[in-house]
Amino acid sequence: KRQPQAPRIAVRGEARIETDPDLAATAAAAASHVEIRHLTEVSDLTDVCRLFASIWQPGAGAQPVTTELLRAMAAAGNYVAGVYEGDELLGACLGFFGSPAKASLHSHIAGVAPRGLGRGIGFALKLHQRAWALRQHVSLITWTFDPLVRRNAHFNLAKLGADPARYLPDFYGPMRDDINGTGDTDRLMVRWNLPGPAASAASLGEPARLDAAALRERGAAAALSVAPDGGPLTAAADGPVVLVGVPPDIEALRRTDPGQGQAWRVALREVLGGLMAEEARVIGFDRAGWYVVSREKSS
Repeated sequence: KRQPQAPRIAVRGEARIETDPDLAATAAAAASHVEIRHLTEVSDLTDVCRLFASIWQPGAGAQPVTTELLRAMAAAGNYVAGVYEGDELLGACLGFFGSPAKASLHSHIAGVAPRGLGRGIGFALKLHQRAWALRQHVSLITWTFDPLVRRNAHFNLAKLGADPARYLPDFYGPMRDDINGTGDTDRLMVRWNLPGPAASAASLGEPARLDAAALRERGAAAALSVAPDGGPLTAAADGPVVLVGVPPDIEALRRTDPGQGQAWRVALREVLGGLMAEEARVIGFDRAGWYVVSREKSS
């Protein structure tokens, strides 16, 4: 069955692509065979809490969010949405308004059940959030993610076209859940310019692609890469374009070798965090596992 396509509109004289955000979100949900709904009822919000707990597997007596918090957030007009296949909740997302006065939305937590992975549900949920935010006259969404998780880096920077803004060491403090483990919770804060060309192109399924291998042939050097034993390998990289690698599966590595997982945390903090502290700019992520960083100052 042919799925609906989001319309593409070329704007004459401007280097950007515009789409109807609602149609793009509807097309993405249809392609994933799900329905995305705003949630306000206590029973639905309780289901969201259970879903998040099943994904993150927090320690005894803890949970990522509570029903009371979600109820308050929804009642205050913030973004609380669930992804359904029939009556089954497969994913959910919470976002709340940031300063100044509804100018931005901070997307705090989003997750998809194991049964829903690999179907584009996360992408559909973000496009739904984008369309909702634009209807509220919000042009910016921010969120954080663990920069060591390769698939999340590709999703956020390439698939969605978000821009890294800050490296945040140990942002949440100890979390002690099945995903984060017991180490430091460094995060990369990203900014998603909703009406911008990258987000508009992303909504059409046109990711921002970079080829690290081609960049290396043109002189880009790797400041951090994966050593033969799977650990971090640092090297001098003084050129205008720097590549920063991450391991294939940091979550598995944390379970099988916590020491090496912590070594990666320290190395990425020093290399990527250090570059960003020097005002170098992360311009994208290659799916092969490389952050591409430019030292050139933007005009």
